[in-house]
Amino acid sequence: MFKLNLLLIVVLVACALGVVTLQHQTRVLNMALENESGISRELQIEWGKLQLEQSTLIARRQIENAARTQLNMVVPAADRIQIISAKKLNESRWMVIEDARGD
Repeated sequence: MFKLNLLLIVVLVACALGVVTLQHQTRVLNMALENESGISRELQIEWGKLQLEQSTLIARRQIENAARTQLNMVVPAADRIQIISAKKLNESRWMVIEDARGD
C-alpha cells in the first residue's frame, strides 16, 4: 500500500509539473501571438499607405502623359523656370514674398 501511495504521489507531482509547464508555454505563445498580431497590423497600415502612394504616383504619371500627348505641353528649359516664395493671406489670396532666384 505504501508503494502504491508513493507511486500515486510521484504521478501527481509529475502531472502538476506538466500543468505548470503547459501554462507557462501557453503564456509565452500568447505573448508571441500578440506581438506578431501587432506587427501584422503595422504592416497592414504600411501596405495601405504604399498602395495610396502608388495610386498617387500613377495619377501624376497619367496627368503628365495627358499633358504631353493631348495638350502638347513640355517641361521648360532650366533657364525659363522661375521659383517664387509666397505667403497665404487668407483662404483665397496669396502674396508673393520674393523671387527665390534673386533676379
